[in-house]
Amino acid sequence: MAALGDLSGTGRTLIHEISDALKQEKLLDPDEELETVDHILSGLEKTSARLAGAVNTPPLDVAALRQEWNEIREDVKAIPPPNRPSSQRLWNQWKDLRSVAAQQGLSVFQLSSVMAMSAMEKVPDRLRWLSRSAPLAARRTGEVFAGPLLDHYSQTLSEIRKVGFLAYWRTQFRPYQRAAAAQFSREHASLTERFLEHASKG
Repeated sequence: MAALGDLSGTGRTLIHEISDALKQEKLLDPDEELETVDHILSGLEKTSARLAGAVNTPPLDVAALRQEWNEIREDVKAIPPPNRPSSQRLWNQWKDLRSVAAQQGLSVFQLSSVMAMSAMEKVPDRLRWLSRSAPLAARRTGEVFAGPLLDHYSQTLSEIRKVGFLAYWRTQFRPYQRAAAAQFSREHASLTERFLEHASKG
C-alpha cells in the first residue's frame, strides 16, 4: 500500500498513516518523520531485528526490498495513467482496512499481515509481486497495475467484515496452525502466535 501510494501520488498522508501503524507495533522509530517508501525502508533497516521478533522470521532483507522498489519505480514510468490505481481507490481501501481492523479488535498491522498471508496463497503467482505486475500493466490496455492484489484485498476485507476475523482465520489458515505453532519461540509472543491465541478464544 505504501509503494502504491507513493507511486500514485496519494503521497504523504497515506504513507504517514502506514508508518504510524508500524510505529504502534514498535517496528519504526516513533520520533522519525517518514514521508516516502525510501524513508520507511530506511526506518525498517534500523529496526529489522525488532520486526523479526514480532513475526518470527529472519531479519528483514531491506536491501532486496529497496532493489525491488527501485525496479518498480522504473517500470511504472512506462505504465499509462489509466492503468495505474487511482489515489482515491488506494485511500478508500486504506480507510476500509482501518475500519475493519477496529471492528474486529485488531491492529492495522495484524489485519494487513493476515491479508498479505492470504494474498500469498490466492493471488496468481505471475501477479504476486508488484515488480511482476508492472510490466503487464505497461503492455496491456486496461491491465491495472497491482489490480489483482487490490481486488483480493477488497474481497478479503469484505469477507472479514461479513463473517468476522475468527471465522475467516479458521477457514483460511487452520491447516497451517499446527505447523506454525511448532515453530514458535517460547520467549516471546510472535504475530502469528497472537493470531492463534485470538482464534483459540473464539
